[in-house]
Amino acid sequence: MCGVCGFTGEIVDRDAALRRMTDVITHRGPDSSGFHLGPGIAMGFRRLSIIDVGEGGDQPIYNEDKTLVLTFNGEIYNYQSLRAELLKKGHVFTTKTDSEVLVHGFEEWGPDLLPRLRGMFGFAIWNTKDESLFLARDYFGIKPLHYCVQDGHFLYGSEIKSLLEFPGFHKEFNERALDSYISFEYVVPPETFFKGVYALLPSHYLWYRNGKVETHRYWEPKFQPDESMTEEEAVSAIEKVFEESVAAHKISDVEVGCFLSSGVDSSYVSTYFKGQKTFTVGFDYGDRYNEIDFAKNLSEKIGLEHHYKVISADEYWDAVPKVQYHMDQPLADASCVALYFVSKIASEYVKVVLSGEGADELFGGYNIYHEPDDLAGYQRLPLFLRRTAAAVAKALPFSFRGKSFLIRGALPIEENFIGNCSMFTMDEKRRLLRDGLPCTRPQTLTKPIYERVQGLDDVTKMQYLDINVWLVGDILLKADRMSMANSLELRVPFLDKEVFAVASRLPRRLRVNKENTKYAMRKAAMRHLPQATAQKKKLGFPVPTRVWLREEKYYRIVREAFESETARKFFNTSALVALLDDHYHGKHDNNRKIWTIYVFLVWYNLYFAG
Repeated sequence: MCGVCGFTGEIVDRDAALRRMTDVITHRGPDSSGFHLGPGIAMGFRRLSIIDVGEGGDQPIYNEDKTLVLTFNGEIYNYQSLRAELLKKGHVFTTKTDSEVLVHGFEEWGPDLLPRLRGMFGFAIWNTKDESLFLARDYFGIKPLHYCVQDGHFLYGSEIKSLLEFPGFHKEFNERALDSYISFEYVVPPETFFKGVYALLPSHYLWYRNGKVETHRYWEPKFQPDESMTEEEAVSAIEKVFEESVAAHKISDVEVGCFLSSGVDSSYVSTYFKGQKTFTVGFDYGDRYNEIDFAKNLSEKIGLEHHYKVISADEYWDAVPKVQYHMDQPLADASCVALYFVSKIASEYVKVVLSGEGADELFGGYNIYHEPDDLAGYQRLPLFLRRTAAAVAKALPFSFRGKSFLIRGALPIEENFIGNCSMFTMDEKRRLLRDGLPCTRPQTLTKPIYERVQGLDDVTKMQYLDINVWLVGDILLKADRMSMANSLELRVPFLDKEVFAVASRLPRRLRVNKENTKYAMRKAAMRHLPQATAQKKKLGFPVPTRVWLREEKYYRIVREAFESETARKFFNTSALVALLDDHYHGKHDNNRKIWTIYVFLVWYNLYFAG
C-alpha cells in the first residue's frame, strides 16, 4: 500500500520537484521512497511495506528490458496465480511482490490485464519506447488516482496535494464542485474542487500519449437478477464467496486487524479474525453514539483482542482541520473524523485492517431502499392526482406529517433519489449561494447513470447509482484518506469482483423486502453471528453533531465561521446564521446542513485562504 505521483516533460530542478510531490504524501508510505527519472518522465513513490517487506517490494519496478516502468498503489490478491501464468509464458520475475505481476501482465496483455485482476489498485506505467503513460484504477474506486494537464505537462497522483507541489501549479477554485457538494455533501467525480484536476473514475484506465488524454471504461457493475434463485442457494453462495474473499484479503506478510462496530457488516468480517485484533471508537453521549460495549462483547464471544477509544468533543473538533487537510477536498460526512481516530488507534498495533464498506451498496442495506415499497400503494393512484397533492403540499408554508411522502410519491425514482445523501434542496441552494455561482439540479449529474439501468426495478437502480456516485464520492474517499493519514492499509472484502458477481444475481426480494434490508446477506452472516447482530437495523456511524451544535461553545465556533470573510465570498451569511440559530434553539434539526457548510469553510481556508 503506497502513494504514487509523477509528471511528464522536462523542467528545471526536476528531481527536487518530484521529491516535493512525493514527500507530501509520506503518510501513505513511510517505510521507503523510490524514484524514476528518465527522458520525458518523472515518477515518485512512497511505500508502506505489506507484501515482500524487504527491498524486493521497493518501487519503481521494471520489466526485463526496463522498457516499462511501474509505480503502484494497492494490493493484487490473485497475484500468485497470475504470476504462475506469466512464468509459463516466459516472463522473468526478480521479486516476490504482487506489484511485479502488473508490469509483466501489462507487457503480456496490455489493458486486457485489468479484468484479470482481483484487488484494489491505482497505478501508472510508463513506456520508454513510445513515451506513453498508462493509468488505471480498480473496479469500485477503492484506491484513488487524480490527474491534470499543466502547461503541457501531464501530472498524476494518489492525492491532489502532490499535484499542488508541482512548480508553477495554477491553483484555481472550481465553483461547479461547490454546486454539487451543496447537493450531495461531496463533489461528484470526476470533478474536483481544483479546476482542471480530475479523478480517474473507478473501472477506468487512461492513456496519455502525443499530448492527448484518452479515458476508457473496462468494467461495469451490472445487476442481472436471477429470479429463479432460492433463498438457500443465495445464502450459501454469499457465505462461500465471502469466506473466499476474506481469505484473499488477509494475504499479508504483516499482521491484519479488523474495524468493528455494532453493525452486521464489520461484525461478519470479524468472525474470520479469531485470536486477532479489533478496533472501535465511540462518543460519551449514551448508547446511540457509542458502539464500544457492543463491539467489546462480540469480540469476547468470538475470541478477539479488542481495542477502543472514547473520543471527546474537543478532540473531535480540534481534529477537523487536520482531517480536511488529509481529505484533499471537503467531505461533510461527520463520520470521517471518527474514522480518522479509529485508524489512528489501529495503526498503533497493525499495518492492515479489514472493514465492512460496500456491503450496503452491493446487497441492498440502506434504509432508504425501503422507499419503493413504502410508496408502492400510493403510486397506484393516477399520476395527475399525485402531482396535484404534491403541488399543494409543497406550496404550504409549514411542515406536517406526510408532506415529504406526498411530494416524493409524485416523482419517479430518477427525480426522487440522487444517492444515499441528499443535502440542500434547490430552493435552499438558491437562498444560500451568492448570486452568480452555479446552482444546478443534481439530477443533471445522476441522469446519465440512471440511463444505463433502464428497465430494472427501483431498488436496483438506487443501488447502481450509489455504487457509481455515493460509494466513490463519500464512503471510499474517507476510507482511503483517513486510513492512509495514519499509514494504515484498509481492505474491503465486500468490494470484491467475485462477491459482486454473486450479489448482482440476487433477486430483489432477497436484497430488500418487508422483513429487512440486506436480507440474504444477513442470513449468511447469521450462520456465524448471533441473530441479534445479524438482524440489527442499519445505523451508520452516529456522531453527536446535533448535540454539540446546541452547546454554546461549538455554536460560537460555527457562527464565527458563518460570519467570516470566506463565508461571505460564497454564501448569504444571514441565511447561514438563520440555519444555525434555528438548530441551536431547537426549532429544526439542521445539524447535517450546518456541518456541510462548516466543513467546506474549514477546508477552503486550508487550501485557498491560508
